[in-house]
Amino acid sequence: MNPKLNTLPLAVFATSGPLKPLVIAGPCSAETREQLLSTARALSEIDGIHILRAGIWKPRTRPNSFEGVGEIGLKWLQEVKAETGLLSAVEVAKPAHVELCLKHGIDILWIGARSTANPFTIQELALALKGVDIPVLVKNPVNPDVELWIGALERLNKSGVKRMGVIFRGVFPYEKTHLRNLPRWEMAIEIMRLFPDLTVLCDPSHIAGKKEYVFEIAQRAIDLNFHGLMIESHINPATALSDAAQQLTPLELKGLLQNLKFRTATSQNPEFVSSLEQCREKINSIDFQVLELLGRRMGLVKEIAEYKRRNNVTILQLRRWEDIINTRLAFGHNRGLPDAFIKQLFEMIHKEAIQLQTELMNKPGNGS
Repeated sequence: MNPKLNTLPLAVFATSGPLKPLVIAGPCSAETREQLLSTARALSEIDGIHILRAGIWKPRTRPNSFEGVGEIGLKWLQEVKAETGLLSAVEVAKPAHVELCLKHGIDILWIGARSTANPFTIQELALALKGVDIPVLVKNPVNPDVELWIGALERLNKSGVKRMGVIFRGVFPYEKTHLRNLPRWEMAIEIMRLFPDLTVLCDPSHIAGKKEYVFEIAQRAIDLNFHGLMIESHINPATALSDAAQQLTPLELKGLLQNLKFRTATSQNPEFVSSLEQCREKINSIDFQVLELLGRRMGLVKEIAEYKRRNNVTILQLRRWEDIINTRLAFGHNRGLPDAFIKQLFEMIHKEAIQLQTELMNKPGNGS
């Protein structure tokens, strides 16, 4: 059981109403004073935006590229707040970053995906934040490891960080995809399940990689009941020194937010509640039947393992596996189920069957 975490309530921030998400927006990088101030001025005119994000130190994959303006950018953020009233949010990757942000009155800190993936870095940041009452948002690690994400939260929690939230930004795609990062939504859903009071935001910019995909990712996050969004916005993305392709102009961002469809988490309509409960009861019944059938299937796998052991036959039977895939794909397809879903489902079942047979056939005392 995970310990209860200190969470970051949405009440910490001003929002425009119960159906409006928390929106953090701003350029990938603070590049110049004029660029940051111009972007901030335009964003401050958009209803619902109260927090400006800006990269001050940029953890780039390779050297000799723009790695942020450093401390001077924090002074620009002070100017932004004085002129527009926007709160500031900055990524920190080292204790020195934390110290400088606190010195310059930065309102919110966030920890990036690469840092979250490194427990040593998280521990150093946790110690630097000890005794400091400032909101901290933690992005998911670049690899799809929920435990690593939770571990980062726990380290900060143990250090006494009083207000925490998370940002989902997808995971590194090992296969070719039209998106920059894969939206493994199940990671964020699991965090929501384990920590129902935790503020969970989505970063559609880093999932999309290109601005034309930002809206669909943002809408999906809102549909999944995320509490808000962190979206990159630049006054002139074409001239941006980092992540130019995924940044929206403030005007484009305004249009995106106006076109998002906001939904409530539930409804008090008696007809809706009754119909929903009836459907859920049917789903519950089907789910338990599926588990019952899977249990019976694995029982047969055990029998097969014993037959193979007695006859000294290999575990993997390629022709049989090919027949399973082809026939199940055809059967599922005729019932309106996506091929990719059927293939993934039976690959998981087959993997478990192989593992079970391996354990039974190699169990001590089961020699031929």
